[in-house]
Amino acid sequence: MCLITSPAVAVGLLLKICRQLLSLFKMKAVHIFSLLLMLCSSPVVMGQHLDYNDSLAASFREIKAATLEHRKLWDKNLYGALLFVDPASRKLWANEPDTAGLLKKEGSVYVGRLPANVNIANTAVNWSGKRWAMLMLPLPADMNSRINLLAHELFHRVQPELGFQAHSPANEHLDEMEGRLYLRLELEALKEALRAPEPSMGQEHLRNAMLFRRYRHSLYPAADSTENLLELNEGLAEYTGLMISGRSRREAEQHLLQQQQAFLQNPSYVRSFAYHTIPLWGYLLAQQNKLWNKQLNPDTRLTPFFQKSLNIPLTAVTADIVKGIAGKYGGQQIMEEEKEREIFIQQQLLEYTRRFIEEPHLVIPFQNMSISFDPANLVSLPGRGTVYPNLRATDNWGILTVTEGALISTDWSKVTLSRPGQVEKGKVSGKGWTLELKEGYKLEQDTVSQNYMVKEQ
Repeated sequence: MCLITSPAVAVGLLLKICRQLLSLFKMKAVHIFSLLLMLCSSPVVMGQHLDYNDSLAASFREIKAATLEHRKLWDKNLYGALLFVDPASRKLWANEPDTAGLLKKEGSVYVGRLPANVNIANTAVNWSGKRWAMLMLPLPADMNSRINLLAHELFHRVQPELGFQAHSPANEHLDEMEGRLYLRLELEALKEALRAPEPSMGQEHLRNAMLFRRYRHSLYPAADSTENLLELNEGLAEYTGLMISGRSRREAEQHLLQQQQAFLQNPSYVRSFAYHTIPLWGYLLAQQNKLWNKQLNPDTRLTPFFQKSLNIPLTAVTADIVKGIAGKYGGQQIMEEEKEREIFIQQQLLEYTRRFIEEPHLVIPFQNMSISFDPANLVSLPGRGTVYPNLRATDNWGILTVTEGALISTDWSKVTLSRPGQVEKGKVSGKGWTLELKEGYKLEQDTVSQNYMVKEQ
């Protein structure tokens, strides 16, 4: 693997090698290029000659300057303890020392290795005596995207200090056909508001986006509450990243449009939607009030807040009204796409029900759980919880790695896996999952249900 974390470092390295080769061997350019390709494909050679410390130190300085410049956004400089982690080797680089002395200073950065019991993800994590923002390497090559990502995770790091808790509620209704339909229509209307050449036209699209949003909430009891909790969590974090990223107005609007298009390709919206709704609503409001976010608190209801702040009239919302305006935003095509997806999803739910409910399976209780997962591909199993196709969880009982699905209960009290296939000392595996058990824990099978449980010995 050739891992180059900065375009500038990469170009400089290649030019340096070229000069050395020309000087020492007088080789033709075509031969030099062939040799460079060979070097880049060799993990041993590149690993010996690449030093990431300088380029990562530059990334630390970059985000430090950006957060300082935008400290008025939250009346706080978000810069703080940062970890960059290579997922393959678990080697890490930090911008400051830890309190346990596990990191060693090398130049202007601190270097160490992340223990196996700590999950690697773009997240905030408590480790070695501090609360850190953790980022997986490689970082985005584009500077604005890199700052956006770093600021997002730095927001999560100080989120408790700002008064916002990290909620992750199930939004199962966004895996249902109508839930997805009216979310997509809301986003389409917001997209048109963003692109509107005149304020009056933008206001009409905002009104329609709010109608789609309120109608969706009316279809599913408590949907406004569960969506609100995740939007106050991931939505505000992503909005923070957007505003600190340093993009021009044109770049920011282009970024929002590109992100929306990419989001619509996600297999699931149940946890990823908030990354897109609040940056859109928030950016449009920021054109009138740059610091609107400072009016929020943990109890803020974002739907009425945006409605009032954007001067959207509060009108009745009915099925006839939303269906009458859906055509302006490609409603018919969206409906056809969602009907086709619904057929596939029903087949998938049957398979998950068979694997995690009907057939013998393994149930593991959560005790002191830490988890990392992909928020873009979750599947709701109504009444049972959510299927996470890929995850890594650590707990008192050990380490669980899943690549082909696991069911986490709605109350986050347990994880269910398919039937164990291979049981060894300290290690259990099944279809697409591996469980590394710590000493003092064992696998037991119930003779009546034939299901398995992890229990303390």
